[in-house]
Amino acid sequence: MKTKIMKKLFIIILLAPLVSFGQDITTYYLIRHAEKNITDLTNKNPHLTEKGKQRAISWVSIFKNIQFDKIYSTNLHRTIETARPIVLERGISIEKYDPKQLYNDAFKKRNIGKTILVVGHSNTTPILANKILEKDYYSEIDESIHGNLYILQVFNDNNVTSQLISIE
Repeated sequence: MKTKIMKKLFIIILLAPLVSFGQDITTYYLIRHAEKNITDLTNKNPHLTEKGKQRAISWVSIFKNIQFDKIYSTNLHRTIETARPIVLERGISIEKYDPKQLYNDAFKKRNIGKTILVVGHSNTTPILANKILEKDYYSEIDESIHGNLYILQVFNDNNVTSQLISIE
């Protein structure tokens, strides 16, 4: 099952530049943080579990053919730890963001034509996808799901395409 999903994702990634030939395109890859430690419900900033650390490592191979210009993460252990394997493999730094202030005009302008990874949360990731789409399309992610990958492409004529792939 995972192999089929990886093949589909690879085809999508290969074909995306053909669709956007001759246009400035901004591509956003949005993921939720990996599994966090929930043994202490009072801890508002938990680290990843072992399963979560393995999932974070698996994102490296899933994104192996994607050249990210920037990687954004909230300033919490679980999102930073999810992004860290990709950052270390790519040699680029994590840019911290406030999810309430992320998709504004300055952010859009700063990232035109770039390929961006944003690591967020069960509630903020679909909200960001909806802001990019300029409509309420995606709902909050169930707490048990950590393998959703949202791919959104914004063309210079402001048309937006989106896909949601489940990599579980």
